[in-house]
Parts: sequence; C-alpha cells; structure tokens
Amino acid sequence: MRSNDSHQIKAGKKTKFQEIKLKIKKSQQLYLFVLPAFLVLLIFSYGPMYGIIIAFKDYMPSLGIIGSPWVGFKHFQRFFESYYFWDLIKNTLGISIYSLVVSFPLPIILALALNEIKDGPFKKITQTVTYAPNFIAVVVMVGMIIAFLSPSTGMINHFLNFLGFSRINFMTDPKWFKTIYVLSGVWQGTGWGSVIYLAALSGVDTQLHEAATIDGASRLQRVWYINLPTIMPTMVILLIMSFGSLMSVGFEKVILMQNPLNMESSNVIATFVYQQGLLDAQYSFASAVGLFNSVINSILLLVVNHVAKRLSDSSLL
Repeated sequence: MRSNDSHQIKAGKKTKFQEIKLKIKKSQQLYLFVLPAFLVLLIFSYGPMYGIIIAFKDYMPSLGIIGSPWVGFKHFQRFFESYYFWDLIKNTLGISIYSLVVSFPLPIILALALNEIKDGPFKKITQTVTYAPNFIAVVVMVGMIIAFLSPSTGMINHFLNFLGFSRINFMTDPKWFKTIYVLSGVWQGTGWGSVIYLAALSGVDTQLHEAATIDGASRLQRVWYINLPTIMPTMVILLIMSFGSLMSVGFEKVILMQNPLNMESSNVIATFVYQQGLLDAQYSFASAVGLFNSVINSILLLVVNHVAKRLSDSSLL
C-alpha cells in the first residue's frame, strides 16, 4: 500500500510539474517580456535588503557587514528612548495624515467633475492645466514655493500687503510648514491623481445613465448612485496604498524646504535617517530607524487591507 501511495504522489508531482512547464512554454514570450523588470527589482530592490542586518550590528566599514559585532536591539532602544522620538513621530504622522485628509478626496472630486463636462476646448484646457504641475521637478517646485512666499519679493506677500495685512515669512515659521507642504502637493498631484479615476469612470455603462435619466434622476443623483459605486474599488485600493506609505513623507521635498528655523515642524523620520546615516556616518543607527519606519508602514498596510477586505470586496490580497 505504501509503495502504491508513494507512486501516486510521485505521479501527481510529475503531472503538476508538466502542467507548470506547459504553461511556461505557452507564455514564454510574456515571461521574457517581464524578465528585465523582474531582474531590476531583484537586483536593486531585494538584493540590498541583505544590508538590513547592520541595524542589529555596530557596523564598521573596515570590518564589513559580516565582521561587525552584533548588538541586538541596541540601536532601536536608543531611538525609542531618545528625546526626539515623539517629535519625529508627531511631525511625520502630522504631515502624512494632513496630506491624506486633504489630498485623497480632491482627485476623486476633480475626476467626477471632468467626467460631467462635455468634450471640447474647455475640458482639454482644464485637463492640461491640472495635469501640467505633475511634471515639474521637485527642486523647481520648491524654488517656486520659496519665490512665491518670499517676504520681500513674493507675490503672496505682495497680495497680503495690498489687502492691508502684514507680511509673513512663511518658510521660517514652523506653524506654516505642514500647510505649505500639503497644499503645494495638492496643486502638483491632484490633476494627475484624477487620471486613474477617469479611467475607472470610462467603464461606466451608459445605459445605466440613460435609464436613470428616464426615471427622473438628477445629475447629482446619477453621480452619487452610479459613478461613485463604480470607482469605489479603485478608491479603496488607493486608500490602502496611501495608508501603507503613511510614515513615508517625501524626503526630497522636505529636505529642500527645511531650514534651521522651521526644524521644529519639518524634521521627519526620512530627514533624520539622512542626517544620521549620511552626514553623521551612524550607519547602524540610521538603518535601525529606517527599518522601524518600514515595519510600521507594513503593519499599517496589512491592517488597513484586512479591514477593507472585511468591510468590502476590494483589497490588495
């Protein structure tokens, strides 16, 4: 009996292997097409993850990663017990949540509005004006922000002065940093973010709108009961992904907008890792902080994905 069972198991494995081999052979062109992207991801994304172990070591370049002594959770403990730990968490979450609350619904509203506009010059101009800021480089964007908000020559302060208000040095005032960061991001990304929702709206069955119109539904009712449910799965997926990067505030923009006077609000985990790792050469400590940040993002992603899966049919997994 045992010999028969083992023969059946082997035959089953052989059949499965043959099926997989046949599938690969049928789709070999597609696999070859994906291969370069897979290799890039493997070499430049997963390969460097080997270096994570220096977060648990006192890394010294002269000894190398393997030769450096193990210290366990020493660097994590140092970070958790530091006086700046809660300040970094507060600033990072403050900017991220502020940005999520303000910027997440705006592309949806813009997409729904553009979808209701008939094709013509006005719609094309609107799309061009809203999409164009996305293609401005971060360095150029921050340069524009600094120029517009300059207390002496900035157009915003000229306008405030014209209205009778005193000039404000926005870039050196910590209380303005988050607002400037978020609103400039909204201006730059809202138009481009609406493209995904417009693509989802293109799949709406026109017969549903025709039937609703015959039944006397207003435009607002058709948007609420037809368009919104259609793009809801896309909204859920993008919301999950947004929560998965909640602790990852854009490093380049923050570091360019940062100065000693607004450090109280602008010092986030990403800039702290840059300072500790590259400027102060504390490689192990910076790796530990970066790993902590990544783990929190992963946990948030899994939790929000689980909640979304239970509340709706849309999820990443």
